[in-house]
Amino acid sequence: MNQPNLDSLNARRSVPSRQLGEPAPDDATLHRLIEAAIRVPDHGKLEPFRIRILRGDAKRSFGNTLANMAIAANPDLSESKREKEQRRYEHAPLVLVVSARIDADSKVPELEQNLTAGCVAYNLLLGAQALGYGAQWLTGWAAYDRDVAKLLGMKKNEHVIGFIHVGTPGMEAPERDRPAYDDIVSAWQP
Repeated sequence: MNQPNLDSLNARRSVPSRQLGEPAPDDATLHRLIEAAIRVPDHGKLEPFRIRILRGDAKRSFGNTLANMAIAANPDLSESKREKEQRRYEHAPLVLVVSARIDADSKVPELEQNLTAGCVAYNLLLGAQALGYGAQWLTGWAAYDRDVAKLLGMKKNEHVIGFIHVGTPGMEAPERDRPAYDDIVSAWQP
């Protein structure tokens, strides 16, 4: 009997967004990627996730608006941080905004609804890599800012889980240190 392998999980890496360039997935490939990514555990079948696609002029406009918001909120921002804010959405040709849409009236706890949306974000990373693209899940201040949520058309019960930057890697994704098995796994004993 063949031993199943975990190569796709063991090979998963985040490619820094500044190293992601054209091409991004075309519309048909993006559709396949998203359809696969939403196959997540979903207690109560609430579908507590949404995905907004940012590319082209819309992505640039979004990035410029966020840079202006960051600078307005902190006029003393250093020149290097201003430049980082202004360039944050310039690199990857595609950004997928994954959000959680919480049903407060559901018996399903809010945490589980957030985890479901988080699973969608993670599946986008895995799926992008499986298709030969690179991806990075980023948050930053914008993920937690209500004005950014409003800019994206989110209602009060919806918030950003992450910005998934997708494109063609300009470099091999670096490996990083991972936790040791014995440091994170234990057998519970009564």
